[in-house]
Amino acid sequence: MNNDVIYGINGPVVTVKETDSFEMMEMVYVGAQKLVGEVIGITDRLTTIQVYEETTGLKPGDPVTGTGAPMNVLLGPGIIDNIFDGIERPLKAIEEQAGAFISRGAAVPSLDPQKRWAVTMKVKAGDRLEEGQIYATLPETPIIEHRLMVPPGLSGTVVEIKPDGDYRVMDTVAVLRDDAGESHELTLCQQWPIRTARPVKKRLAPTVPLITGQRVMDTLFPIAKGGTAAIPGGFGTGKTMNQHQLAKWCDADIIVYVGCGERGNEMSQVLDEFSELIDPKSNRPMTDRTVLIANTSNMPVAAREASIYTGITLAEYYRDMGYHVAMMADSTSRWAEALREISGRLEEMPAEEGFPAYLPSRLAEFYERGGRADVLSGGEGSVTLIGAVSPQGADFSEPVTQNTKRFTRVFWALDKSLAYARHYPAINWINSYSEYFNDLDPWFRENLGDEFVEYRNKISALLQEENSLMEIVKLIGADVLPDDQKLVIETARAIRVGFLQQNAFHAEDTYVPLEKQKRMMEVILHLHEKAKEIVAREIPISKITELGLFDKLAKMKYDIPNSRLEMFDEYIAEIDDKLGLLML
Repeated sequence: MNNDVIYGINGPVVTVKETDSFEMMEMVYVGAQKLVGEVIGITDRLTTIQVYEETTGLKPGDPVTGTGAPMNVLLGPGIIDNIFDGIERPLKAIEEQAGAFISRGAAVPSLDPQKRWAVTMKVKAGDRLEEGQIYATLPETPIIEHRLMVPPGLSGTVVEIKPDGDYRVMDTVAVLRDDAGESHELTLCQQWPIRTARPVKKRLAPTVPLITGQRVMDTLFPIAKGGTAAIPGGFGTGKTMNQHQLAKWCDADIIVYVGCGERGNEMSQVLDEFSELIDPKSNRPMTDRTVLIANTSNMPVAAREASIYTGITLAEYYRDMGYHVAMMADSTSRWAEALREISGRLEEMPAEEGFPAYLPSRLAEFYERGGRADVLSGGEGSVTLIGAVSPQGADFSEPVTQNTKRFTRVFWALDKSLAYARHYPAINWINSYSEYFNDLDPWFRENLGDEFVEYRNKISALLQEENSLMEIVKLIGADVLPDDQKLVIETARAIRVGFLQQNAFHAEDTYVPLEKQKRMMEVILHLHEKAKEIVAREIPISKITELGLFDKLAKMKYDIPNSRLEMFDEYIAEIDDKLGLLML
């Protein structure tokens, strides 16, 4: 522990003069209130500290105390079903202690030190334990088993073990003696530096999809478990709503939601909605498998920059237990703005639009921590990263969006005009893309048949063709198009309205299983192929549209329950009957 004093203050940036007491990235306490800070720069004259709390009231001469350790978080039971700020302070506990607003220097433990957990030991004295191995388990929530793991970098022989029973997070439940003969106490928790990725045994290829139940995502632009995706979009295009749908319906075991620099009222709405949501898999509250990190726009800007790393560290911790974790970051643009503000305070040379030159490397550092892996505990786990981007004026050419595209493999581009037309999800099927097709197609073929991939390719081709035709329609009108091209436009409309558009508030449409998605595509393409045969016989397309089949397909997402997929056969039979009469 070292004691020095403040020399200068510039917003959240504090300097200490002529000291060699601190190390780079060391966590420090600043001022009499012990505000949390981190060393981000050292020269022979000045040490620069980034403070994660409001610095109002600090003055030169106030003490700065080092901890000798990097900025870290406490990992253990009690993380799930909790709400933290950007540096893992529990907001519920702070509210009980200090009221609705976080007081500066609030020293509240991240995990409740008094709560007792029903621990079941999984090893016995004399057992050899390697890093990451599970030595005990406990029920963290009714649906999540917390697995206590030997911290990375530690291995040895169990020399003492406590019996099964109720223990607090700081209680010692086992003693491990390493190969050098030194003893290490194992508790219910461990600490980990937030800027360091947790180790895994082996990274795996992204060959399993993250199933979301959202048709436009699962079918046209799929993401893999352990994959990375960006959801860029202007104000009001539905970024937060899309992330809500993903959090509720995707087949991840645990959700980590980071509200990074969002408006306070929007964040409170998120917290309220998550507390009311029922998990469709377990019929328990969604909070039983959700971690929320709230860092609103009026909270200290430096803590906003840390919140992303806090979130990914918590996600990696649960991945190491063998869980599939999905992390939602809303939004990385606000995080980048925090980087820009701190960079300006440090008087660094700005790059494009004032963002620091290291913006791309910081984004890469974050997204590279996603992935699917064989974990040290012996199972398989993954962290899927989905980052919302909020480009000003919906301008996708700005630096945060462009650099995010470099490091993510799925791009769900939200379109303002689609949102204004009430087409949700407002994902533009022309500007969006997924780079996981080659990785995931073998899974789709094995589990859904070759037809699923074939149907998807045909649907994509029809949408692309319609996009080209609409350029002509804008110039000279639709009446001059030949009937085969009018058919393409009519089918594409059925795809857009009946397949891509999805109602998050409709019981049957909010989540759609992959088998139903496949059957929906099958019926639409069946109608298209049959209609194409009729048009080839020079029967006017108006005769086909008068039958109302295209309008019926636009409503099948509501009319056919997810549990009665055999009804699609009735639709196909009706198409064959009605179009067959036109051929007579």
